[in-house]
Amino acid sequence: MTLPRRQSATDNVPPPPARQSSLGIQLIAALKLLKGVALLILGVGALKLLHKDVAFAVGHWIEAFRVDPHNFYVHRLLEKVSFLNAHRLKQFTAGTFFYAGLLLTEGTGLLLGKRWGRYFTIIVTSSFIPLELFEVARRITFPKMVLLVTNIAIVVYLALELRRNSERL
Repeated sequence: MTLPRRQSATDNVPPPPARQSSLGIQLIAALKLLKGVALLILGVGALKLLHKDVAFAVGHWIEAFRVDPHNFYVHRLLEKVSFLNAHRLKQFTAGTFFYAGLLLTEGTGLLLGKRWGRYFTIIVTSSFIPLELFEVARRITFPKMVLLVTNIAIVVYLALELRRNSERL
């Protein structure tokens, strides 16, 4: 024989609402995931160039995409890749995969609405700000400034979100 269940005070309390990320956090997550996937693709492409003539492969791509071979930027690219050897390509690929892993972890944590994702993104993103400041001080360019301002804005926004959410608890 089973006894009827006694009602407790917590039976009428609705379950906590599902965690919803703000639009800003979703945009940051999408940016991080997009960058992470792009770096993964770049890393795989770099691996395929291992033990091949990189300058020849880049020249082939330039022809395939019908880019002007006399372009200033194309010449700079060819100069840079001509110095790549297998060891440097391996280092580049390892760094690319490592950074892609960081970005994908940040994006996933943010997209899932995890508190650790916000902390992780703040720590990783703010750790690159001194390097970005150094690069801007060395030679100021528009893309470097956009990257620096964007990363500072991301860190400030996530810190404010964490603070706002901790006040609600």
